[in-house]
Amino acid sequence: MKKIILLPLLLLAILSCKNESRKPENSESGTIEIEGSNPDRFKSGTFEIPAGKGYEKTIIIRKDSIQIEKYEDRIDTLSISWKNNFNYTLKMLHPKTAIDEDPIHIKITSLKDNSYEFEAVIGHSNYVQKGEITKTSN
Repeated sequence: MKKIILLPLLLLAILSCKNESRKPENSESGTIEIEGSNPDRFKSGTFEIPAGKGYEKTIIIRKDSIQIEKYEDRIDTLSISWKNNFNYTLKMLHPKTAIDEDPIHIKITSLKDNSYEFEAVIGHSNYVQKGEITKTSN
C-alpha cells in the first residue's frame, strides 16, 4: 500500500521539476529571439551599458573569470561564473557594503549582433533590473 502511494508522489515530484531553457526567452511574448551567432562572443571583451535614468554609463571589461566595471568615479572587480550560455552570476571580489556581498544573477533574454538584453536579480530579491549591454571591442 505504501508503494502505491509513494509511486504517484515520486512521479509528481519528477514531473514538476523545472527544466531551465538554455535559450533566451522573451518574457512578454514567450518567443525566443536570437539574431547573430553563438553567445560565447559575450564571454570576453569590452562592453558598455549606456547611461539611463538614475545611473551613468558603465564600461565593462571581461577576461577569463573576471569582470571589471568602471562607472562614475568607481571601479569594481567581480568574479563571473557562467552557468550556461544564457545565465551567469557576478560576485563582488571586494564588497564595500552588505548588498555588495550578495551575488548578482544575470539572465540573457535576447541576443543581437553586438549586444544582448538581460535581466539581473541581486541575491534572492524579487526586484528585476532590465538592461542592454553592447560589445565595443574584443
